[in-house]
Amino acid sequence: TGGIVFCGKKRYQLIASKRYDGTGKFGFTLVRSHPFTQVEEKAKKSTWYEYLRINGKIPAFKITTLDLGLYKRKFKTGTIIKLYSYDTKGNRHIARDMNRSLNEFLYEPALPIYTIEQQKRYPNDKNLERELYGLKRRLEARKKEYLEKDGIFSQNITDPRIGEVKVTIYVFKTKSKGKTAKETVSTIQNEFFKNNMAVLFSLNGQVHGHYTSEFITRSLKFHLLKNHLLIHVDCTKMAYDFRKELFMASRDRLKDGEEGKYLRGIFRDKLKSGKLKQIHKRRRDSISIDTTESDYLLRSFVDKLPLDENLHKLLDQLFQVNKKGDKLPAPTKPKPKKSSTQQKKEKPPFNPQRYPTFFNAQLKEKQGKLLTAVPLYGEKTITFLNDVENEYFDRVEDPGELKIALLGYTPNETTGGDKKGNIEEIKDVLAVERRSPDDGAIRIVLKPIDEVQVGDEIQVNADLTAPDQNFSVVFWAKITEPPPPPKKVKKEDEPAKPGLPLLVLVYESVTEDDPDRMIWEKFEDGTGESMNYETVVYPLIGGDKDLLEIIYVNMDSKVLKDYKAKKNLGMDEDNLINNKYIATIYAHTLFLYVVNKEKKYEINNGDLTLAKYISELFTNHYGAFLLNFETNHLVDML
Repeated sequence: TGGIVFCGKKRYQLIASKRYDGTGKFGFTLVRSHPFTQVEEKAKKSTWYEYLRINGKIPAFKITTLDLGLYKRKFKTGTIIKLYSYDTKGNRHIARDMNRSLNEFLYEPALPIYTIEQQKRYPNDKNLERELYGLKRRLEARKKEYLEKDGIFSQNITDPRIGEVKVTIYVFKTKSKGKTAKETVSTIQNEFFKNNMAVLFSLNGQVHGHYTSEFITRSLKFHLLKNHLLIHVDCTKMAYDFRKELFMASRDRLKDGEEGKYLRGIFRDKLKSGKLKQIHKRRRDSISIDTTESDYLLRSFVDKLPLDENLHKLLDQLFQVNKKGDKLPAPTKPKPKKSSTQQKKEKPPFNPQRYPTFFNAQLKEKQGKLLTAVPLYGEKTITFLNDVENEYFDRVEDPGELKIALLGYTPNETTGGDKKGNIEEIKDVLAVERRSPDDGAIRIVLKPIDEVQVGDEIQVNADLTAPDQNFSVVFWAKITEPPPPPKKVKKEDEPAKPGLPLLVLVYESVTEDDPDRMIWEKFEDGTGESMNYETVVYPLIGGDKDLLEIIYVNMDSKVLKDYKAKKNLGMDEDNLINNKYIATIYAHTLFLYVVNKEKKYEINNGDLTLAKYISELFTNHYGAFLLNFETNHLVDML
């Protein structure tokens, strides 16, 4: 039903089959969209599909072998499906272009697929036959080339409405195989995101719906990972009632209903924390430099701008800006770095094993048993120490699993009540979230469900599977009083608005006088965005509120170099032009951002972010116009 709608105007397809054991005849039929008669067209009937029978029977005849144009063999047994006039969006190469799309939609197929192109269509192509094992195996095979070190990890999310889903996350490098950041992004998109599917929802290995990269920027707010993140969601164990309201019959997208909105909110909250947040912070920190005096300089700069009251109010809506005439705070001095003796001791190197050799829970023993307290309406994280490699749960070959099972349940008899009757599985009393190994630590999160009460005790078995032996830990979870409600934040305790965006100057390369300055290569490594002679500025927008955090101004841009080349400059004039360039680009970037935020403009192009839009605006002659525009010359002319 998902493919036949692309089979020409009349929707013809042939289905032929012979039993695998060679018995019976070779049977076949044609399926088509029913051609309406004039009466049926007038009645405006809905279309339907029909199949061919002859004298009430499926056509069939005896065969030993049959030449159906298969690759280097004749047909004996199996099934043939022929899609007539199939629309492949142009003259696409089946074994190359369509293969990539099939890999993307078949994350983990039950059987491998062999795609074969014809020699007469591509006579000069020497690679017309390609195997297809699905996206999971493809990512595993090419992880050293494209993925970050430890760039594969997972967590199981459990929710009363959703049920249980496994989320596997793949983090791509910003540069690979000697390519630039821009070239790497292009290669990754072509190889793994051909259909712009950044979040895949699959059932039994087949993708049934997806989110684009806008989920990463708008929901997760991880702007630096927009082009470098692939998330797979295995919905096989999802609650049936929830799943049937989520997937479309066409298997090409998710329903935009209540369940879809709920699912999006759960994923947003779960994925914004943990390892993914740490990775984004690490990239963010890699493109930050010591700017201890920049806030003072920027406040001074804005204080000198000829802002009227309305412009000042507009700027003050998002940033902490001094009022005209207010005394500026003195610049803060950088804190002295801690000596080597004061710094934290480094962790010993982790030596991962392909299979675990031990599995221990970090729990204290009380009254002869491992016991942990789990607050009602709250959650408890338990860490298990081990020595297995981080990809143990997610690798293709010989993966392991952490199984959590209920061994016993002792209700608090003193309270009585209307408890659930048959307690047979762990999900009847606790929602359990499992996370993949992380340098010797496997963490699970326990959450009591509504039916349990304070004082209940639950005996749990955690079983880490391995080929030769499983490692088990038995512990007790006791339900305790719920945590106190969070204190209301007083108005004076509310966090202040952030200061103005930091100014970071970026150069093509370092010099002997300034070896620590930000350069193009370091900027590209951290952001995945390209910076070259054509780039003028790049605004880094991030955080939960999509605030402008840093404005990177390219000091080796073609715009600045061309402007200087027109003049015979002395040292003072060179510095003056640099300052004019910096001030002009910074101010215009700042106000373009503020106006777009204040007007709440939406960018319809899903691949284009506000940061990218502003950067490209300056690249397309706007930066040169600002630098060359002399107001006094215009006034004299008028």
